[in-house]
Amino acid sequence: MSLKEYPPGTAFPGVIGRTFAESEPAWPQPLRARRGAPNVLYIVLDDVGFGQLGCYGAPIRTPNIDRLAANGLRYANMHTTALCSPSRSCMITGRNHHSNAMSCITEGSTGYPGSNGLIPFENGFLSEILRGHGYNTFAVGKWHLTPAEQCTAAGPYDRWPLGRGFDRFYGFLGGDTHQYYPDLVYDNHQVTPPRTPAQGYHLTEDLADRAIEFIADAKQIAPDKPFFMHFCTGAGHAPHQVPRAWIEKYAGMFDDGWDAYREKVFARQLELGLVPPNTTLSARDPDVKAWSACSADEKRLYARMMEVFAAFLEHTDHQIGRLLDHLATTGELDNTLVMVVSDNGASAEGGPHGSINENLFFNNVPETLEENLKAYDELGGPDHFNHYPWGWAWAGDTPFRRWKRETYRGGATDPFVVHWPAGIKARGEVRTQYAHLIDMVPTVLDALGVAPPAQIHGVTQSPIEGVSFAHTFDDGAAPSKHRTQYFEMMGHRAIYHNGWRAVCPVPGPSFAQAGVGFGELAVDEAKLRELDAHGWELYHVDEDCAETANLAEQNRPQLIELIAMWYVEAGRYQVLPIDSRGTARLAEERPHITEARERYVYHPHTSTVSNNSAPQILNRPHSITANVDIEDGLEGVLVAQGGSSGGYSLYVKDEKLHYAYNYLGVQEFRVETDAALPAGRHELRFEFEPTGAPDIAHGKGTPGKAQLYVDGKLAGEAELPVTIPVNIGITEGLTCGRDDGSVVTTAYEAPFTFTGKLDAVTYDVSGELLHDPESELRRLLAHQ
Repeated sequence: MSLKEYPPGTAFPGVIGRTFAESEPAWPQPLRARRGAPNVLYIVLDDVGFGQLGCYGAPIRTPNIDRLAANGLRYANMHTTALCSPSRSCMITGRNHHSNAMSCITEGSTGYPGSNGLIPFENGFLSEILRGHGYNTFAVGKWHLTPAEQCTAAGPYDRWPLGRGFDRFYGFLGGDTHQYYPDLVYDNHQVTPPRTPAQGYHLTEDLADRAIEFIADAKQIAPDKPFFMHFCTGAGHAPHQVPRAWIEKYAGMFDDGWDAYREKVFARQLELGLVPPNTTLSARDPDVKAWSACSADEKRLYARMMEVFAAFLEHTDHQIGRLLDHLATTGELDNTLVMVVSDNGASAEGGPHGSINENLFFNNVPETLEENLKAYDELGGPDHFNHYPWGWAWAGDTPFRRWKRETYRGGATDPFVVHWPAGIKARGEVRTQYAHLIDMVPTVLDALGVAPPAQIHGVTQSPIEGVSFAHTFDDGAAPSKHRTQYFEMMGHRAIYHNGWRAVCPVPGPSFAQAGVGFGELAVDEAKLRELDAHGWELYHVDEDCAETANLAEQNRPQLIELIAMWYVEAGRYQVLPIDSRGTARLAEERPHITEARERYVYHPHTSTVSNNSAPQILNRPHSITANVDIEDGLEGVLVAQGGSSGGYSLYVKDEKLHYAYNYLGVQEFRVETDAALPAGRHELRFEFEPTGAPDIAHGKGTPGKAQLYVDGKLAGEAELPVTIPVNIGITEGLTCGRDDGSVVTTAYEAPFTFTGKLDAVTYDVSGELLHDPESELRRLLAHQ
């Protein structure tokens, strides 16, 4: 006899008598997807420009994304917000980034509805919608949609992936991470990588393994149950890290430089039909040095940095291929709606010369060509947090101008591939209809025949702001339904309407012309009014897709209409106030679940504490105290923060107490106790006593004395002539009783877990703190 079922929330249709024999059962109907419903797979790349995939004209080999394009569609007119978190919020909710309160990265949030970094629950995630229709939902890789101050073991967890509709999560919560020593979270808790770099570990391979595992786990139990997977790689965001064998495949490929790269990629894009035949390649960027003007050593280093990036991207494509192969082998690929996209244009955060350790840049420490060349053979490995020069970002956004963070098309136009053989007849075609990331969710729902819900978990839902482009799947001539779209990113503004595009760059079309450095984007109100009156540019992108001919003077009425339209859209989507501040914006106070304090206590066998939540010890007197039981032969780390790119460690080795200070991978200072530690219970303490003032603008934190005490008696002392001024570590945080990841000092190997009894480690940071908000801006903006 078949079971009688009824929809939950409706009346019980069975019979309830006095006895079982007189009764008839009925069961609440389990949540089941529509029979034959397709799987959905988002593949989200990071900082990959329009001209960096093989199927978009690049010489970089991406055969697996290429095969999706060959058997699916490439969109040549897909737009992003020009920045990470804002873009990711759009593609998962179908609402604009200011509607999602995500005007910037969460670290740049401000106390306004469009900027507070707290995505409203009335803006439901695609994961929440599809789970309500019987889908399994998985998120793997980069997240960066939770306020930084909430990414701790104290939560709250309602804005972590499992709080926003995902059944499983494996990846990293922040904007970037080390590819060999990542900050990993599994569901709602931290985990360590399953292998070490010496054992062949790499994050992207791990992410592909986990994605395959999540799908296989579910499908072997419920083979007909569809899934939604949000697969987000760290590539091509810095650090550009990849095994050397992949790098050597590109040896010599980029020796002719970024100018030649642009010409070749542009020619290929014309051939592929990705840009109209009448397109003119955008002019040389005034901030980018001509390749012919680079010295021989510069060319050698810069070309190698691009080889590493290209290898990183190809290696990522290979892992994507493994995921696709699993779907093909299990018969799932043809009925999986795959969407491949990048979150913004190529990144210029490596600056004009590139970097082998971004933490030097964040701390105002200049890098020299001579020192960076010494790392030539190690680039891509675990010892360097490297990024290419911005000339390659400019080239990577061919044929457009500029790059990530800016609202020219180089920052806000990206590759977009759609693959769904069971639902799309067209193969290998290019689509030119205008689209934006907010259109992805309504397109998926349209393709699946799912209506946006009126409520999710009892919360009334806001209207979806994007429009479906599913009608273009099999009709290349169909008109776009997306006719108007505003852009705003840290004061950079633009608007598109019916083939026209107005752009207002801040503080101008180049750093050199504006007389400012990279990241120094703030302007005062008078300057903003001047820009509003005279800083807008006008392009007829239907005829000039690369924004090469500014028509602002020739067609003033059209420009004025678009500027007025921008303000209308800004009012509609919570964009105001226009905020082009830099340092002041990022230095603003934000609510925390706990108040700042002068004493912090940590225990062994606990989670890593993020650098945002750790005690702020830089440029101030402080002490670190550990209560331990000493026995013969014990050793290990009492507490450590940071890694090979900068940090410190307090540890016991060879029966002595040691303190190691790593100044940004450039120089290491050590101090140890004069005598061996006697057996028994002891109070071990490190104290930092400033002896001078910091010179933060020139990369020098407060100098001072490093002092070691045993039971209150001075037992060792050394000078720290220079300390880290701004940022201890890029991704690796504070650990008690061990040193995970890349080690702070070469004196031991990770994790060097403390083998004795350690009760707790206490920090006292009651001394006065000196800080430089301008440098803090540079640090925060790079983690996108």
